[in-house]
Amino acid sequence: VKSEGPKLVPFFKATCVYFVLWLPTSSPSWFSALIKCLPIFCLWVFLLAHGINFLVSHRSASRILAGLIFSAVGDAFLIWQEQGYFIHGLLMFAITHILYSSAFGMKPLDLKAGLLMGVVSSSCYAFLYSYLSGPFTYLVAVYIALIGFMGWRAVAGVQLCNDLWTWTKLSACVGAMLFMVSDLTIALDEFCFPVPYSRLIIMATYYAAQMLIALSAVESRDEEDCRKRS
Repeated sequence: VKSEGPKLVPFFKATCVYFVLWLPTSSPSWFSALIKCLPIFCLWVFLLAHGINFLVSHRSASRILAGLIFSAVGDAFLIWQEQGYFIHGLLMFAITHILYSSAFGMKPLDLKAGLLMGVVSSSCYAFLYSYLSGPFTYLVAVYIALIGFMGWRAVAGVQLCNDLWTWTKLSACVGAMLFMVSDLTIALDEFCFPVPYSRLIIMATYYAAQMLIALSAVESRDEEDCRKRS
């Protein structure tokens, strides 16, 4: 916290700016897109502040940075979702989840966590199915499968029973769960019924999720120092 906290100050300030301005979604503009994407830009800077060598030597960190870049593009598309860019945003975030899944890796496998995430994802799609039509019937299915897979890989990394966990893996797990909450709220509000305070729920969980996933890319400096000393 001491080493990484100060680097996140710009992110917290940008997030506050977004919620304070609370620009209306009925009037999309490049300015509103900038304000929405600014916290994600700050997370780019957060990762880049650790140095290019860090990103090059840690593939998971570079993939999370790439995911954040696609997320920002997706955010911009969703500003104009009423003008027909919702699918474009969906595609950008689908790529983001593929990159995050790749960053989290396939070890440990943890099939129990995979089964649990499969049940959760299937249940969500089963509920949404009757509200979907046209290409969204298939697009939403693929998207839920991708974010469910990403959630599985994040949860699988936290082996609490075996005491094989780190704060970075726990951060990835919580971040993935919050991302799923954010996207489920979007789906319910977009396809099913108006969700009270939907925008607040969506953006609060989304920004928190992205921050935690970005934090998961950073190895503990204390652990590195201990390894060097030993």
